[in-house]
Amino acid sequence: MNILFEFFPLALFLGALVLKDIYAAVVVLMVAMPIGLAIKSVRNGKIDKMYLWSTVFALLFGALTLYFHNPYFTYWKPTAFYWVVGVAFLLSTWLGEKPLAQRFFGLVEGLNLERVSPSQWKKLNLVWVMFFAVAGILNIYVAYNYSEKTWATFKVFGLMAFTFVFMLAQTLWIANIIGDEDDAAE
Repeated sequence: MNILFEFFPLALFLGALVLKDIYAAVVVLMVAMPIGLAIKSVRNGKIDKMYLWSTVFALLFGALTLYFHNPYFTYWKPTAFYWVVGVAFLLSTWLGEKPLAQRFFGLVEGLNLERVSPSQWKKLNLVWVMFFAVAGILNIYVAYNYSEKTWATFKVFGLMAFTFVFMLAQTLWIANIIGDEDDAAE
């Protein structure tokens, strides 16, 4: 259900772009993101930090888009967000107790993550840094080389699919390392 709160504002954005223009789509996104954040926060009893920062970026870059009447601010929003998150992952390698990738997987209940070594966590964290860098580059490449509607469709569906495949690969890698409980019993 949580994925719906993240996808719905993007779907509304794409719909407004197709029906009207980029500026209407930005307004829709600027209204939908805080509403989605509020609903998600009430349902979960806490604020999702990633969604919060995505909302902040949407509001900031959306305001710049509307103020300067320039869609390039909106085109750059996903890239800026991905790159800032990538830098946060990179810095977490040296700052704090655990890299962000380890903290992220630590949120999943029932995983025996003790089998993953600190060096493996650092490598995985760097893979996440590369993912965010590549996702940002892909977003800008599509924004500058294809139509606005193609970019928006890519932003909504392509980047989401890219993220899903990446997350699946990470999950399989972790599962391979930790094995199943039968391996631990032997």
